[in-house]
Amino acid sequence: MTLDKCVVDVHTHVYLPEYLELLRRRETVPRVLPPLEEGQDERLIILPDEDKGESTKHGRPVGAAYYDVREKLAFMDKHDIDISVISLANPWIDFLPPTEDTFDLARRMNISMEQMCQDPVTAGRLYGFGTLPLSSVKASVAEVEHIATLPRMRGVIMGTFGCGKGLDDPELEPLYEAIAKHNLVIFLHPHYGVNLPASGNTDAGHSLALALGFPFETTYAIARLILSGIFDRVPDLKILLAHSGGTLPFLAGRIDSCVAHDPAVAQKLKHPPSYYLKKLYYDAVIYHETGVKATANFADASQMMFGTDHPFFPPLETKDARWMSVDSNLAAISNAGLDAATVAGILGKNALRILNLEMPSKQ
Repeated sequence: MTLDKCVVDVHTHVYLPEYLELLRRRETVPRVLPPLEEGQDERLIILPDEDKGESTKHGRPVGAAYYDVREKLAFMDKHDIDISVISLANPWIDFLPPTEDTFDLARRMNISMEQMCQDPVTAGRLYGFGTLPLSSVKASVAEVEHIATLPRMRGVIMGTFGCGKGLDDPELEPLYEAIAKHNLVIFLHPHYGVNLPASGNTDAGHSLALALGFPFETTYAIARLILSGIFDRVPDLKILLAHSGGTLPFLAGRIDSCVAHDPAVAQKLKHPPSYYLKKLYYDAVIYHETGVKATANFADASQMMFGTDHPFFPPLETKDARWMSVDSNLAAISNAGLDAATVAGILGKNALRILNLEMPSKQ
């Protein structure tokens, strides 16, 4: 492996043992259910109202790929991935109350994440994003201070809920300041989707909620965050957007225009919204070259990083095959009309620079 050939996966998840234990004890979503039949995997139900839909009520299998570091490494080897920056999968601990038990769970999970990344079997190939007890801003700031001391942590993963009022909640500003102070990155990931008329009246399984609800959620949440003026007050805040920023690269011009023509917000920011959007980072989990081109043309390819969304979207037919979800993202980057140096940047070099990652000493 050389610098120009390094592949870094910045969008890859785990469910830590402490988290699975919590979900197994719960009787409401999010939760883990027993196998449908003996010998099968447990079932994971995490999305809002997922248990109420006929095509989603049994959730999805949650096997060793979700929690076993050796399974993560085997997946990386199969797809020629050199480094992964792992994060707890949604919905994190947004749903827990602001209690000492919640704060303690966040601390234990971050220690567990650090230990997983430092496991000798990983040979230096894993880094992580930590988890925050977002029901309390004060506890989250304290946890950021702790995460900043962990050698393999490079930031935190957050949803769009904040501490209950969205990312533009003024109460979150001390948290953003703490994250920026330590040069950590927020990996912003959707979970809640969007409420549209009759959006739950479908037998489409998880497909539309994931394909459309997730990116729409990101789009709206980040637009609100920008309009709060946070990037004027905390200009060093770094955010990595999942799924290439939802529809933001495509709709940035419309956001600029609508803000510029609305007297309620026209003078609120120092710059047009697209100015701030172009300073954010974007993963390349978009599956088609059109999306890669749009993001690269809008924000610059130097702001983009490869991701897989493992262990979600496994092959339906066989466990031995390469994953279509990974190969389609690789093909999208390769077929986007970018030069070799730009492709190498998206695949790995950008992540090495942005997240301050070191090349593994050996494979």
